[in-house]
Amino acid sequence: MSTTYRLGVLDGDGIGPEIVPSAVEIATAAAQAAGVRVDWVPLPLGAAAIETHGTPVPDGTRQTLAELDGWFLGPHDSVSYPEPHKSALNPSGTLRKHFQLFANIRPAKSFPGAQAVCGNADLVIVRENTEGFYADRNTYAGTGEFSPVEGVAIAMGIITRAATERVARVAFDLARSRRGKLTIVHKANVLKLTTGLFRTVCQEVAQDYPDVTVDDFHIDAMTVHLVRRAQDFDVIVTENMFGDILSDLAGEISGSLGTAPSINASADTAMAQASHGSAPDIAGQDIANPVAMILSGAMLFEWLGAQHGDTAVARAAKIIDAAVAATVESGVSTRDLGGSASTSEFTAAVIKAITADSAGTDRN
Repeated sequence: MSTTYRLGVLDGDGIGPEIVPSAVEIATAAAQAAGVRVDWVPLPLGAAAIETHGTPVPDGTRQTLAELDGWFLGPHDSVSYPEPHKSALNPSGTLRKHFQLFANIRPAKSFPGAQAVCGNADLVIVRENTEGFYADRNTYAGTGEFSPVEGVAIAMGIITRAATERVARVAFDLARSRRGKLTIVHKANVLKLTTGLFRTVCQEVAQDYPDVTVDDFHIDAMTVHLVRRAQDFDVIVTENMFGDILSDLAGEISGSLGTAPSINASADTAMAQASHGSAPDIAGQDIANPVAMILSGAMLFEWLGAQHGDTAVARAAKIIDAAVAATVESGVSTRDLGGSASTSEFTAAVIKAITADSAGTDRN
């Protein structure tokens, strides 16, 4: 048996209490199949935490997370929170900022059997997560957004060499481990100082990766390229807001936002978080697609494997990926992918695939 990993579980809001337990159940099955020990640590967050602790992100939650190896975070519905919580930094942004989770890694890969716009997309967007043009994350204190007089609103976009270089290295390392191609996305023709600096620093980092082919596009042109030829891209690196927009587009092109996973990582911890929102309109109906959350869990296992040099937990990640792909390809999927399975039925089918594969491996 390998190291025991202590992982937090934060269900969140909306469909979170359905898709997070699904991901945990599947991760547990894969970990057992790979011989990995996981100690799950449930923690309060979101609307339920407001009711019990008076805040969506209790201090105890943050303190415990700091002691863990990583965690699963469900979606939040912060627009429905009562004030002052509604106007404050949302739970996801709070955790990303508090733990300096500077790299948001968002794959977009087409599923055989799913209704994808691009049937052979396989790319990863690496989004800088701590500054850029998202006002709630780009300042030490305050929101980075203000109104000096009535009728005038101002937001600061902040790009720094240090933050750009560290996320660029994550992206180049990822490209080196994949197909050796990296695309820088910016708007340096207009935002010359800010996204111009982002592009320049990424190009400077590229000198340390001569084996990686590098190109760059303006953000507006990139949206067109993704729609027309998503299959041509490997790793894309960009600033915060551009990365958020592109990853939603890429997720939909490759099948559905319901299949779009991500992790948010620093140098020493990571948070698994689906790219989509809380979908309160379908919460509690057992129809939500859990794939994005499940695959986010697999990404966390993969990250732990690389971080700790642990081949067993890395194998657990591959077991999850293979079981989800096999399940969708077999025709079992939720409604957004053209199927009719409920959340719980899909979860059971993936676990069955893991169990069957494990039994076959044992016999061999």
